[in-house]
Order: sequence, then C-alpha cells, then structure tokens
Amino acid sequence: MRTAEISRDTKETKIKLKLSLDGSGNSDIDTGIGFMDHMLTLFAKHGRFDLTVRCDGDTYVDDHHSAEDIGICLGQAFREALADKKGICRYGDIILPMDEALILAAVDISGRSYLGYALDIPTEKVGSFDTELVEEFFIAFTSNAGIDLHLRQLAGRNSHHIIEGAFKAAGRALRKAVSIDKEASDEVPSTKGLL
Repeated sequence: MRTAEISRDTKETKIKLKLSLDGSGNSDIDTGIGFMDHMLTLFAKHGRFDLTVRCDGDTYVDDHHSAEDIGICLGQAFREALADKKGICRYGDIILPMDEALILAAVDISGRSYLGYALDIPTEKVGSFDTELVEEFFIAFTSNAGIDLHLRQLAGRNSHHIIEGAFKAAGRALRKAVSIDKEASDEVPSTKGLL
C-alpha cells in the first residue's frame, strides 16, 4: 500500500498528515482555514487519494504559515508514498472546466521540482483567504514532492472557480501520474533507471 504519515512541529504550525495514493477520495481535513479545508477535500476527491490533515497554525497572524507548511507536508507525503516510483505512469494531464473557468494541469513525477504557475486570480481574497497563498501552497508542494506541475488558466474571471478548478485539476492529473501502468508495473519509467 502506497501510504505516508508526516508530522511537522514548528513554532508556527503543528501538522499531522496521512496520505494513501490508492484510496477512494475520502478526506478528513481540519486546517483551521475553511477555504483550505474545502480545496484539500476537492484535491483528495478528484485525485481519489485518502487524506487526513490536522493543522494547528498561527492563523491569528495570517494563513501563510499554515498554507505553506501544509504544502510542505503534502509534498513530503507524496514523495514518501511513491518510494522508488516503480510502475507509475509518471505523466498526467487534464483540461478541467469549472463553470466559466478552464484550467490545464500537467504533471511529471520526475524527481525534479518545478511549478509552472499561470493563474490570474482577479481578487486578493476569497472570503478571508488570501488568494496569493494558492501559489505559495503549490510551490511548497512541488518542491517537497519532487514533481513538475504546470497549472494554467485558459479562461475564467471568478476567483473561487479558478482556484477550485486548479485544486481539482491538480488532483486529477496526479491521479493519472501516480496510477500503476499495468504493462510496466515492474519498471521505473525512465531511461536512467530511477526517478
């Protein structure tokens, strides 16, 4: 079973996270940030990952530390759960419609970290959530997961729909990338022999 449990305890956040790549999309999320809870629930559902997150962060300051540190922990969990990456498809992509928004997500589980972020979120906040933290979350996630993730907004003007589409699309593209290639289940998908 491809699973991981991550704990992070700093002066800014205390996080416990559990991930199963071979789940059914069940989640139990409590980050102290309602909007982040909703986005991680969507990510898990559309990726069919089982995900539990508990975060006690210094949200009395702002949501930045919690959003970034959750991204760090989720990235570490993906890296650990994938282990040697044997048998994975490696690549995944989707163009996902979310009402008037249209989001492209493409993933390469390469062992290298890169975030291609091209979302033009028109408002500074959705509710009380700072929309700039979406990029911060995905930077932390990709850096710690060792993946190449491109998120591109092809259309859209509603901040909530753009962000929701990005989390759904990232989950769905990752679902494809981490799935086992039945024709090459004993192979690492690289000419180098490792990722």
